[in-house]
Amino acid sequence: MARRHKPNTPPAKQRFSGAESHKPNTPPPAATKKQFTAAERSALYARREAANVLRTVLRGDAERRAVASIKSIVFSPSVRNKRATFALVCETLKHLSVIKDVLEIANVLNSKWKRQEPLVYIICYDILFGKDTPSIGDAEKFLMRRKDALLSGLATLLVRKKVKSVEQLMGVSQLNGHLKPRYVRVNTLKMDVDSAVQELEKHYTVQKDETVPDLLVLPPGSDLHAHRLVANGRIFLQGKASSMVAAALQPEAGWEVLDACSAPGNKTIHLAALMEGQGKIIACELNEERVKRLEDTIKLSGASNIEVCHGDFLGLNPKDSSFAKVRAILLDPSCSGSGTITDRLDHLLPSHAADNMNYDTMRLHKLAGFQKKALAHALSFPQVERVVYSTCSIHQIENEDVVSSVLPLASSLGFKLATPFPQWQRRGLPVFSGSEHLLRMDPVEDKEGFFIALFVKTDKLDNQKSSELPKRECRGRREERRTMQLHPYLCPKMFRAWSNMLHRRRRRLALSTSSED
Repeated sequence: MARRHKPNTPPAKQRFSGAESHKPNTPPPAATKKQFTAAERSALYARREAANVLRTVLRGDAERRAVASIKSIVFSPSVRNKRATFALVCETLKHLSVIKDVLEIANVLNSKWKRQEPLVYIICYDILFGKDTPSIGDAEKFLMRRKDALLSGLATLLVRKKVKSVEQLMGVSQLNGHLKPRYVRVNTLKMDVDSAVQELEKHYTVQKDETVPDLLVLPPGSDLHAHRLVANGRIFLQGKASSMVAAALQPEAGWEVLDACSAPGNKTIHLAALMEGQGKIIACELNEERVKRLEDTIKLSGASNIEVCHGDFLGLNPKDSSFAKVRAILLDPSCSGSGTITDRLDHLLPSHAADNMNYDTMRLHKLAGFQKKALAHALSFPQVERVVYSTCSIHQIENEDVVSSVLPLASSLGFKLATPFPQWQRRGLPVFSGSEHLLRMDPVEDKEGFFIALFVKTDKLDNQKSSELPKRECRGRREERRTMQLHPYLCPKMFRAWSNMLHRRRRRLALSTSSED
C-alpha cells in the first residue's frame, strides 16, 4: 500500500511575502468559525429527524403500505428529540398542501434540493409559519436566502384563492377540540394495577376504567412517553378500544392462542397478561419491519409465552399439528383506520384529501375482501372455540358486511355470535339478524371508532364423550360443566337460563332420591 508523506515545505514566514508577512498573530480560519448554540444545534437535529420521519410517512402513504402510524414512528427508540420532531412533522403535514403550492409559485428549488423534498418542506414550514427562524445548515441557508420569494409566493397564493389569511386558506382541515383521555394499560406481568395507580397519582389524576379492569384513565394531554413506567414496560400507552379486544376474547391461563395479525404487539402482550404468562401465544406477522417492532414490544413486556411467526396468516394450514391445540384466535386485520384517523393523524396525509374518494372506495373493497378471507380462515381451525374479529374502522363494508358474509360458514362449523361487554350501549348496525351482538365505538361519543365481533363455538359441548357414571349423574355433570363454560361476562341470558335449568334438575334429583329412601 502506498504511503502518504508530506513534501518538504518552507516555514510559514518564507511562504508569504508582502502585506501578509507581518501578521504572525493572525489566527487560522478555523479559529474564527462561528460557534453554534445548544438551541441551534438541537433545532438543526430536530429538523433532520423530522425530515426522516416525514420521508417514511409520505412514502408509505404514496404506496398505501404504511409501516406504522405517525405517532408510532416518531415515538420509536431511534428518534431522540421526540417532542420537537412530533410537533414539526404534524405542523408540516397540516400545512403541506400550502407549502407545495408556495414552492411551485416561488420556483426556487434546483435539482439538488428537489431530491430532499421532506427536509425542504420542514424548513419551509419554519420559515413561513414557525416561531423560530432557521439559521444553520446548508438547506436552511439556501432557503433563507430565498425567504422573500417564498413569502411573495404565499401572498400570491392567498390572492389566487381569494382568501385573506392562511387559516382561511387551509379551511377546516384541522380537527380542533378533540380532547381524548390518555389511556394507560397496566402490564400485570410486571406490576399490579393498584401499584401503578399509586405511582401515577404522584403527578396525575388517575381513574380506573369501568370496562377493562387493567386500564387506567388520565387527563387529556398527559404526556407519559418519557415516564419510567413506560420505559421499563410496566405500563403501555394503549387506547381503550384496543384494550377491549383481548379482553373480549377472554383467553384462559394455559390455553394456546393465535394472534393472526400481531404487530405492533400491544394486543399480543395483553393476551399474555390475561393468560398470566401461562400457555402459549403464536404471534403471526407478515411484514418484516413490523416483526422487529413486535419483537421489541414483547421483550419490553417481559412476556415469555409468545412465539413469533414471521409469515402470512392466510398461509397457515389449520390442520397442521402445530395448531392442533389452538383454542382461541384474535384477528385484528389491516383496515382503513377510519375510526382512528385523529389518533393516527392519518387525516393529515395527502391520501386523505377529497380527490382520493375513488381510490378509497376501491381500497375499502380490497380490504373487505382480505378481511372476509382472514375471518373465514380463522373459523376453520378445528379446535378453536373463540374468535374475535376487530377493526378500527367505521365503515359497514369492513364490519357488519364482513361478519354477515361468514355467518353461514360460522354456523356450519358450530359458531354463533356472542355479546362481548353486555353493558356496552353501542351495538352493530341493524343490517342483519344478530347484529345486536356486535360492538361499536363511536368517533364522537367515544373519541374513536372501533368494531368487535365475538364468535363462540357452541357445539363442542355436544361432542364430549360420556363417562361410565350412571346416566342421571353423568348428565348432571355435563350440565354443570356446560354452565361453567357459559361465562356470565359473555352471555348473561344464556348463563341464567342454564343455571335455572341445572337448579331445577338438581332439585328433582334430590326429591327422587328422598322418595326412594
